[in-house]
Amino acid sequence: MPDVTASSGLLSSTKVHVEDSGGSGRPVVLIHGWPLSGESWSEQVGPLSAAGYRVVAYDRRGFGRSDKPSKGYDYDTLADDLDGILSELDLADVTLVGFSMGGGEVARYIARHGQDRLHSVVFAAAVPPYLMKSDDNPDGPLTEEAAAEMTKGLEEDRTTFFDGFTQDFFSADGELKVTEEQRQEAIALCHQSDQTAALGCMEAFGTTDFRDDLTQVTVPTLVIHGASDATVPFEGSGKRTHEAIAGSELVVVQDAPHGFNVSHADEFNRALLEFLAR
Repeated sequence: MPDVTASSGLLSSTKVHVEDSGGSGRPVVLIHGWPLSGESWSEQVGPLSAAGYRVVAYDRRGFGRSDKPSKGYDYDTLADDLDGILSELDLADVTLVGFSMGGGEVARYIARHGQDRLHSVVFAAAVPPYLMKSDDNPDGPLTEEAAAEMTKGLEEDRTTFFDGFTQDFFSADGELKVTEEQRQEAIALCHQSDQTAALGCMEAFGTTDFRDDLTQVTVPTLVIHGASDATVPFEGSGKRTHEAIAGSELVVVQDAPHGFNVSHADEFNRALLEFLAR
């Protein structure tokens, strides 16, 4: 479908590429992880559509087929992009599914735009409540040293960085859980990212505090996470998000890495469809 003008101002606008299955089913909006694109949801789009849902997947600004502006990679702007998509498509009774970095957009969207358009939300291997470890956030799983090392690696050699990143992304306890072809497909999506966007979003997902945002989530919520996620560890992220949102459901997929919507697609899709059917 045509691109959506997600954010606009006096002097600029940003076109965000959207794939929309259409139809009259309840909308499910898929928000991808870093540094991929909406194509990373390929294992989910078919089953969701077959179950009767209207499936909307988009490429975050700076990634995939969307515009790649020089700024706007903070979560306030990214949440406003999401609001622009929901508004332009006039979607209501929506389930937002945020994977990894995309879970931050779910939390910040609710904090900035409320829940009037929403039916429910899903945090999948998601970065909230707050990744960066600090005196104020001792359970944060990301140290400043590790964040600096990631930034340096991406700045110095994207090819080597993405090769190592996808290896970790799809591995549980050191064992690759997808085919090499699937990993190479993810690497190709990584290379579609703009470098400014990749670095800006890396800083955003590492340093943004969503703890207050999560207190505003009152719609039905599913937290789903891989037990062996080494990229966004369950104990410091999904477990804490589940504890922060009253009444949220929790599904932990055993032996599953970060990219478990691909490696463990059957279990992921089953849990998602069962949640959507409630």
